[in-house]
Amino acid sequence: MEKKLIRDKKFSGERALFHSTDLRIEASVFEDGESPLKESSDLELEHVLFRWKYPLWYCKNVIARQSCWFDMARAGVWYTEGMRVEDCVIQAPKNFRRCRDLSIRDTAMTDAKETLWSCQGVKLANVTARGDYFAMNSSGMEIDNLILDGNYSFDGVRDVTIRNSRLLSKDAFWNSENVTVYDSFISGEYLGWNSKKLTLINCTIESLQGMCYIEELVMKDCRLVDTTLAFEYSSADVSVNGRIESVFNPKSGTIRADEIGELIIEKDEIDPSRTKIVCEAVEVRSDAPEWKRGTKDV
Repeated sequence: MEKKLIRDKKFSGERALFHSTDLRIEASVFEDGESPLKESSDLELEHVLFRWKYPLWYCKNVIARQSCWFDMARAGVWYTEGMRVEDCVIQAPKNFRRCRDLSIRDTAMTDAKETLWSCQGVKLANVTARGDYFAMNSSGMEIDNLILDGNYSFDGVRDVTIRNSRLLSKDAFWNSENVTVYDSFISGEYLGWNSKKLTLINCTIESLQGMCYIEELVMKDCRLVDTTLAFEYSSADVSVNGRIESVFNPKSGTIRADEIGELIIEKDEIDPSRTKIVCEAVEVRSDAPEWKRGTKDV
C-alpha cells in the first residue's frame, strides 16, 4: 500500500496523529502535546522534529531518518517493535524502553542516560552516546563502533557482542551474561563484577579492581593499562600482552602475562592450587593486600 504523504506540517496537542498507519512524514514538527504517534504503524519519518514527550509508544514498523528528538521528547520510543533509526540526533534521555527488533546507526545520543532498557534484538552501528545506565537489562545486542561516555552501562544484559568500540564506563557489564567484546578500548573501575561468561578479545583495558567476581572470564591478547587488584574471586582464562600492575585472589583458572607488578594471594581466602600463574616476571609476591598490612609511609 502506498503511504500517505504529510509534508511541511506542525502538529500540537495530545495524540495529534494517534493510531495512524501507512504514513510518510517529511519536514514536519511535533510541537507540544504528548504521544502524537502512539499506537501507529508502518511509518516513514524523514527530517521530523520531536519536541515533546512520548512520541512513539506502542508502534510497529517505523523508519526514522535524519530526524531529531529534542530534550523534552524524553521517553520517546517505548514498547515499539520493528524500528530503524538512521542519521539522527537524540537529545532526550530515557529513550528506547522495552522495544523489540531495533536498529540504530549513524546516530548521536547526547543525553543517553537510562536509554535502551529492557530491549530485545538490538543493532547499533556508528553510535555515540553520553549518559549513565546505558542498555540496562537488554538482550540480543550486536554493536559495532559505539563510543560511550557513561557509567553503569550494560548492567544485566544478556547475549551481547561488541566490536571496535570505546567505552568510558565505570561498573560496566555488571550482572551480565554471555558478553563478548572484540577490538575495543574500555576504561572504568570495577569492570564486569558479578557477570558470567564475559569474553574480551584483543582489547585494551584500564581498570581499578576490574574483572572480579566473574564466572568464566576469558581474555585473549588483551592489554591492561594501569590495572590493579584484578581478578578477585574470578574463574579466569586470561592472556595479557604486557604488564598487569596487580593480581588479587583469583579463584581458579590460568593467568598469563609478560609481567605482574604484585601478585597477592591470601591462602585463607582462596585455594592457590586452583589457579595457574604463567609469568616469568613477578616483581612482588604478597600474602595480604596493602590495607591488611597497614598503611605505608608516605
